[in-house]
Amino acid sequence: MSGFVGAQHEFHDAAFVQGWADRFVPTPPRIALFDLILERVSAPGLPNGHVLELGLGPGYMARHILERNPGLSYEGLDFSEEFFDVARKTIGTYMPRVKLTKADLMDQAWPHSLSRQPGAIVSTWALHDLGGQQAVADVYARCHEVLPEGGVLMNGDFIKPDGTSWTYEAGRFEVDRHLELLRLAGFQEPASLALYEHNIENPTSAQNYACMMAVK
Repeated sequence: MSGFVGAQHEFHDAAFVQGWADRFVPTPPRIALFDLILERVSAPGLPNGHVLELGLGPGYMARHILERNPGLSYEGLDFSEEFFDVARKTIGTYMPRVKLTKADLMDQAWPHSLSRQPGAIVSTWALHDLGGQQAVADVYARCHEVLPEGGVLMNGDFIKPDGTSWTYEAGRFEVDRHLELLRLAGFQEPASLALYEHNIENPTSAQNYACMMAVK
């Protein structure tokens, strides 16, 4: 079979955002991705215990990480006040450890909005919405600039799987290209750690996402 894989969002519309959050309550494969990211940001040897999430969304990963690692502080960056409203409710009692930062990742000055330097930068299902490879490359470059030596970047995002006959929106592209862009940004030996909900025959827009890691 063949077709098109992509999605359109209205992340400044409160009703759309709440409906989106309700539809994407984490499933077991998504929780497995959260656990893999949690493992890496909890590993000894990171420069500091402050985590920056790019595209906080409804706050599901933030809550997952914060309730399992009480030693971490967290900064959630998003361009949507509507998502902040949902995230505050999701994160709940862990909000005192969270800083919400409104910024647009398409604006190359977004690092200037951060409250402090993170030891880890994480993201899930967000960067593909920037619209293409150059926008993702720019984010990777800014992440490399922001992180201290030994800092880690973990990006779990939708990709275009190898061997598919389907057409994918521009922000969903091959893992190998992600790794190339990470190397071009200055990261050493980036790697893909896992592929989730792999489906090349009849994929949906919620399938085929990978966890990519890079260390500065």
